[in-house]
Order: sequence, then C-alpha cells, then structure tokens
Amino acid sequence: QVQLVESGGGLVQPGGSLRLSCLGPESIFSSLPMGWFRQGPGTRRKLVATISTGRSRHYADSVKDRFTISRDDAKNTLYLKMNNLKPEDTAVYYCNARYNNIDYWGNGTLVTVSS
Repeated sequence: QVQLVESGGGLVQPGGSLRLSCLGPESIFSSLPMGWFRQGPGTRRKLVATISTGRSRHYADSVKDRFTISRDDAKNTLYLKMNNLKPEDTAVYYCNARYNNIDYWGNGTLVTVSS
C-alpha cells in the first residue's frame, strides 16, 4: 500500500502562484515514478505533469512554461509549483505514484483560481 497526502491547495487570484506538496512513503519514495493530475468540474481526470526517478519531466501543453514539477527524495515529497494561474486551472489536484505496476492516488487538494 502506498499512501499519498497532498497539501497546498487554496483560493488564488488569476496571475497568482501556489505550490502543492505530496508526501509519500519514506521507504520506497525514491523508486517511484510520480505525477500530478487534475480534475475540473464536470471533466475527467487529466495529466498535468510527471517526473521519473531520474528527474525526467513531462508536462501537459496547457501548463508548460507555467508549472514546474519537482521531487525531494530526502523529504519523500513531490512538488508542483504553479505560476500565472488561470481560472481554467481550477480543479482538484491529485498526486499519483506507480508501484509494482499499480497506480496509487492521494485524496486530492482543491485549487480555485478566481477574482
């Protein structure tokens, strides 16, 4: 079982910034490919960004040049720095990890971008 706990969501104005965090299991964290997904109102869950154990990164076109995914294996934490936020970024953001070919998810953290 892989437990993931997200934090850092909240209400922010358009153009603002937030940093999301995801705390994972200390014993295996460094071996986990990880990512962030989001699900907006009335939409399906979609990929935001992924990071491999070797720090290779992939971003959805909609967030390139605005969002940065990173990981600190010493703190068993995954991050998502979000800049220049737009109303269409409003969603529940989920942390994802793959372990033994099984996808694990956190409970999500809500990001609302509104003036």
